[in-house]
Amino acid sequence: MTEVIQLASRPASDAPAVDAALFFFDLASPDTYLVAERVERRCGDAGWQPALPDAAPAHPPDAAELARTIAAVELRARELRLPLIWPERFPAPVPSAMRIATFAVERGCAAAFAIAAGRLAFCGGFDLEDPAILGDAAAAAGLDVKEALAAARDPRYDAPSVAAGRALWAEGVAMLPVLRREDGLYSGEQRITAALLLRASAVDEADPSG
Repeated sequence: MTEVIQLASRPASDAPAVDAALFFFDLASPDTYLVAERVERRCGDAGWQPALPDAAPAHPPDAAELARTIAAVELRARELRLPLIWPERFPAPVPSAMRIATFAVERGCAAAFAIAAGRLAFCGGFDLEDPAILGDAAAAAGLDVKEALAAARDPRYDAPSVAAGRALWAEGVAMLPVLRREDGLYSGEQRITAALLLRASAVDEADPSG
């Protein structure tokens, strides 16, 4: 498991950090896993904020709908050359992990925790509601494990994620993750990835020596 979340092994930035941004993420979403490390590399000064959907789906996905979602994510993972192993409980919320993510915001290491948790869930296939798995993610992010697991049990840590989700939905956002930059809101992995690549290209053109 250690090799899955060894954060020191992450590749160095392949582009200069761009403008300050805010990345809203849901650890239950495979899109968060697919785009999180690119956001960290290309928006090194971005803030990270866990966010929950404003309302539960009107109905759970049926087998055909879920199969289409899984196929689309697997195709995208291959395009991005990222490993993908589905957690057994997918799709399912991960409230304990989201509470620790909020705790990690307070400790200034939300990005590290989100990336470690995403790797464990979608690169390792582990259950983010398992305290042992959460402890591994917290340790990888530099959090105190006992404090992090206490936060996982504390419903007071739900409020910031709920508030962030409601605010996004009020702005017309219907999909997480979301990247807010000075030039607008980008919702979903593919739109975020496209926006990051476009901006990086613009930065490279403005500074050919870089």
